[in-house]
Amino acid sequence: MPTHVPTREEALNLLKEFNQSESLVKHALAVEGVMRYMARKRDQDEEKWGIIGLVHDLDYERYPEQHCQKTEEILTGRGWPEDYIHAVMSHGWGLVTDVKPEHEMEKVLYAIDELTGLVTAVALVRPSRSVLDMKAKSVAKKWKDKRFAAGANREVIQKGADILGVELTELFEDVIMGMREVAEAIGLKGTVEQA
Repeated sequence: MPTHVPTREEALNLLKEFNQSESLVKHALAVEGVMRYMARKRDQDEEKWGIIGLVHDLDYERYPEQHCQKTEEILTGRGWPEDYIHAVMSHGWGLVTDVKPEHEMEKVLYAIDELTGLVTAVALVRPSRSVLDMKAKSVAKKWKDKRFAAGANREVIQKGADILGVELTELFEDVIMGMREVAEAIGLKGTVEQA
């Protein structure tokens, strides 16, 4: 089957075909938002980075025991390009795959995936319930409390920052900025009025 470059619409339809959970769809949209922000910041292909962010957990709801493996199967079967599939596989490095993040896009996805969950949790305990008025120091404070959002794998986040060669604070800031762009779609606009 020849490969074709998927559109965002195709990626979103695929995501919704395999995921009914509102929280998983919101997570995918958050990761997409951050990936697009990071692509622009690095002068990279925003569309490609965003699409990969959107489908990175494609198989998680239906096949949690085969996470990433099933996504590879699904995307290959639909003729997705090899580099898209490799990127998606690499976000599970050391956890569910042995595909190491090699390219900048893959390193970014690896670093920010778990962090979007932590930022979401921090936003939800704020009075505003929003990322729009959140600062990196709020995330840094909660980062130290290992019981807070314990499901967000801090080891992976730290490893991701290390392979990207950035400080955690900068990564926190970037993730917040990316999530601000999709705040409404991911339910984190809260009570903050945008100017």
